[in-house]
Amino acid sequence: MKLLFLLLLFPISMNEGLLFDFNKNTNAKEWQIIDDTVMGGRSYGKFKIDDQGNGLFYGDVSIANNGGFSSVRYQLKRKSINNFTKVAIRLKGDGKAYQFRIKADKNAYFSYITTFKTTGEWETVLLDLNDLYPSFRGQTLDLPNFNKETIEELVFLIGNKKNESFELRIDTIELVQ
Repeated sequence: MKLLFLLLLFPISMNEGLLFDFNKNTNAKEWQIIDDTVMGGRSYGKFKIDDQGNGLFYGDVSIANNGGFSSVRYQLKRKSINNFTKVAIRLKGDGKAYQFRIKADKNAYFSYITTFKTTGEWETVLLDLNDLYPSFRGQTLDLPNFNKETIEELVFLIGNKKNESFELRIDTIELVQ
């Protein structure tokens, strides 16, 4: 009986690599939208929790007025990533390409990024951390690819250099070996 009680208090499924697990109780306000409007653009992104408890990043990208991107970001407590080499993201996209970005230090001026294409179906996208390259405002920096020991920020960004509507549902984001 004591073992059952302990299992209920401390579930076995505690995953040390879990970065985010969306559910119906997720506070969508923890995720912040940053659009090209910060530089005069006209894109418009939104983020909410859908009826199934997934994160839903959606909106319209406009290249008008030198714009062309929308992003949603989450700052987490410094997460050690020792022993992990990949990020697995369970999501359902709309067939479009998205960027996944991370920061080892939320105050860094640049991010480490990679691009992935969605299929329109539920899938798990597996990204090698050491494939993420440093970038700032669309320019690749002359620095090594990601080789840090922590993560403090996660970002999804769409910016395909064209006018388009978008919709990306996110279930889980986790580190894997």
